Amino acid sequence: MRGEDVTSETGTVMTVRGPVPARELGFVLPHEHIYCKLRHADYRYDVPDQFGDEDLMAEEVSAFAELGGGTIFELSVPDNGRAPERLVALSERTGVHVVMGCGWYRSNYYLPEERIDRRPAGELAEELVREITEGVGDTGIRPGVIGEIGSEKTWVSPAEERVLRAAARAHKATGLAIGALHAVGPVAPEQLTILEEEDADMSRVAVAHCETYPHLRHLLGLLRRGVYLMFDNCGQYRGMGEFEDRILDLIRELIDRGFEDRLMLSHDICKFGQLRVHGGTGFVYLQETFLPALAGKGVPEATIATITRNNPRRWLAGS
Repeated sequence: MRGEDVTSETGTVMTVRGPVPARELGFVLPHEHIYCKLRHADYRYDVPDQFGDEDLMAEEVSAFAELGGGTIFELSVPDNGRAPERLVALSERTGVHVVMGCGWYRSNYYLPEERIDRRPAGELAEELVREITEGVGDTGIRPGVIGEIGSEKTWVSPAEERVLRAAARAHKATGLAIGALHAVGPVAPEQLTILEEEDADMSRVAVAHCETYPHLRHLLGLLRRGVYLMFDNCGQYRGMGEFEDRILDLIRELIDRGFEDRLMLSHDICKFGQLRVHGGTGFVYLQETFLPALAGKGVPEATIATITRNNPRRWLAGS
């Protein structure tokens, strides 16, 4: 099961409108959801059938572009609302590059027809490789990253382990990066062990939601395994309060320890209330608020450019 290498040899990234040189990605949001549905999970009662208005989403994404934004990694997958053809239309309308994800999200969202608990990891990997190399269904629209995938709890379920192993095998067969790994709490080391057992290139793996377990020793342990860290809930805590100030200090500490080339930032937009039209911070919070605050902590502009431009490009396209 060997597909073409769609990133590292050519120095390109696969977007929903086709491959583009990695150097053209510009300012990147590496973990967002433009078209997303969470309502079918049995415990979700807080979100409507969201993100159905193309005009609204074009306005939200255009605001990001107007502030210099270049690319959004849209990490919805089939079991939480991925919409390939709508992403193409949105990208054409706004001029923003969109990199689409693939895989299966986490156990409470797996759809019955996906039969994740019955299919071996090898079969799941083959499905991913077909999608990555041939496109989704008959659309020809190809994913550019594997994810968002991960764990529902603070441990990895058997079905989630199959997905992680399938992701690693598809990554090795196609060259696509893996992430964002949905890892709330202390589960990331277990996830990484599974990927290591499959001989994944850990420099092409990104662990998400690092602000949910903001303990320096934990994060340093992840970095020692060669992965990227995503602080990708920026803005979800409604402004620069005490918690977000603590995250800024933690990011500054990691930079001071020499890890600026292993950090990424994003918003993880996935609910109505996060959009600007509904009073949220939208896709612009990093540019308008968080990055100026990070600069206020003494982080140089060159370092901010590394985090928001260079790191997502290197993670996705390889060095």
